[in-house]
Amino acid sequence: MNYPPSISLALLPTRIEKLPRLAAELKEVELFLKRDDLTGCLNSGNKIRKLEFVLADALNQEADTLITCGGIQSNHSRATASVAARYGLQCILFLKGKETTSVEGNLLLDRLLGAQINVISEEEYIEIDHIMSSEAERLRSMGRKPYVIPEGASNWLGAMGYVRAAEEIRNQLDAARITVDFIVFACGSGGTHAGLLIGKKIFGLKARLLAVNVCQTPQHFIEKIYGICLEANSKLSLGLSFKKEEIEVVGGYVGDGYAKPYPQVIELINRVARTEGIVLDPVYTGKAMYGLLDLVSNGRIPRKSRVLFIHTGGIFSLFAYTEDLFPA
Repeated sequence: MNYPPSISLALLPTRIEKLPRLAAELKEVELFLKRDDLTGCLNSGNKIRKLEFVLADALNQEADTLITCGGIQSNHSRATASVAARYGLQCILFLKGKETTSVEGNLLLDRLLGAQINVISEEEYIEIDHIMSSEAERLRSMGRKPYVIPEGASNWLGAMGYVRAAEEIRNQLDAARITVDFIVFACGSGGTHAGLLIGKKIFGLKARLLAVNVCQTPQHFIEKIYGICLEANSKLSLGLSFKKEEIEVVGGYVGDGYAKPYPQVIELINRVARTEGIVLDPVYTGKAMYGLLDLVSNGRIPRKSRVLFIHTGGIFSLFAYTEDLFPA
């Protein structure tokens, strides 16, 4: 495939490894892990794959400022602040949450990296696209060159990061002579899923893609993923066909809301850490892994299946959840 221009930011390829002890506990499936939590340090997680393409476009447009958004512990915002600092760009973040004197996790790193942080309410965040567009216009009126990155870098360009990841997965599985039946991952903005679906079609991945949404609803993400796929198809003249019915987003694991862990997820994070030495996070991978195990339990993922779970990172946000992980 002829990819759009990109910049090498992530440590790739990330390895695929087995989770034998956790799989032994399940006694149902063979479990593999794609270690996208190891794409870097400050650049760890799935967002940096997307930013490889988005940053290249920003630099091509001679941008001097990156504007983006996310939750108060946004992994994407932290990764954006990191690459902005690395390339000498200013970074403006709009973070959904409450003003706090406690600066920890990703928020600590955002500040350390020099990002301008604007905390906005959940009600204001509904208009986030308008807010970022208005900020960009304000900067242009001052002679600046802003570049707006959507939440999670989840547009057709950012999705290319996971088209490339699908190619990487296919090559790794072929080299190891392994086939998997399902690829499971967290869905928080849709770009990872869209990229994997495009890549599945281009590179002939046979596995079913199962996304576990950690916010919004499955239907919300089906519509968004479908739109990203159609735009990529048009922009790059891929000649692919997409149907909403083939986009599988599994609901029921959000709990009380985005970034709000529940007891089963906390227990699972502890169990996986002590069983496999793998650290999940309470916002994305913890809920997605809990969903995977529940899908095995209820038979949606059949017995004897081979399952690849994509670890999309998020370790820094753990430091904002110490009271949930270890209540007094």
